[in-house]
Amino acid sequence: MMAGTSPARAQNVVVMVNGEPITNYDIDQRTRLAALSGKKSSRQEVMNELIDEKLKIKEGKKYGVDPSGGDVDSSFGQMAQRMRLNSDQLTKMLASKGIRPATLKARIKAEIVWGSLIRGRFKESLQVGEQTIRAAAGEQGDSKEGSSFEYRMRPIVLIVPRGSPSSALESRKREAEALRSRVQTCDEAKQIFSSIQNATIRDPVIKTSADLPAALREILDKTPVGHLTAPEVTRQGIEMVALCDRKVSTADTPQRREIREKIYSQRYEEKSKSYLQDLRKAAMIEYRQH
Repeated sequence: MMAGTSPARAQNVVVMVNGEPITNYDIDQRTRLAALSGKKSSRQEVMNELIDEKLKIKEGKKYGVDPSGGDVDSSFGQMAQRMRLNSDQLTKMLASKGIRPATLKARIKAEIVWGSLIRGRFKESLQVGEQTIRAAAGEQGDSKEGSSFEYRMRPIVLIVPRGSPSSALESRKREAEALRSRVQTCDEAKQIFSSIQNATIRDPVIKTSADLPAALREILDKTPVGHLTAPEVTRQGIEMVALCDRKVSTADTPQRREIREKIYSQRYEEKSKSYLQDLRKAAMIEYRQH
């Protein structure tokens, strides 16, 4: 179970949290998990983390927040995907470090519960108003940094099979340039590219300035409505975007969205910290050994 540690010692209860035990084994498992992510935690820090999770789970049940095993498994799978693994591969990787998947799933469950509690109970106070954003951005009156636009676009692909010679890419790129010069409206783009072999024009996509990378925003702002962006070589072949509409939007600019998200995160952390402190003050926490 643990190198150099007897099974009896592993099951020794170290802390009781509102009548629920935390054992040496729990601490060992969580320490291994922390080490896997490159985090160096002391024994006391690991214990505090486990105590906090017990309190979070209990508080969640009080308000009816109790994720199912399926919810936790889904989050476990999503974590695996972010690591470019599947659930089985992540389970095997944990096992190779002596970590049970239940150890990670317990942490995931506590995070799900706590996020739902904070966002649910403190929804109003977490919202970031326009005056707060203007003040943080140093704006005067109703002025805004730049403008936010809403773009309606149709992605276009001239397909070039993988492994094709560079001459095939160049040929399709020249074809794209020639077709680009003919397009004056999105309707024309649909008509032209729907009839071309190994080409596709996708359904309209609507995005705001804050949804797009700066480089793409710059390209779209320079593209006349109804026209196509310059051809780009991608994995699928040659891609362009037909800009069907561009209009001023009331949505956040990229800078204002960044400010909003930063202030929201700060408020979330403050609420989380104070809430947890209150739970600790009201809890029965009994340390039995170290």
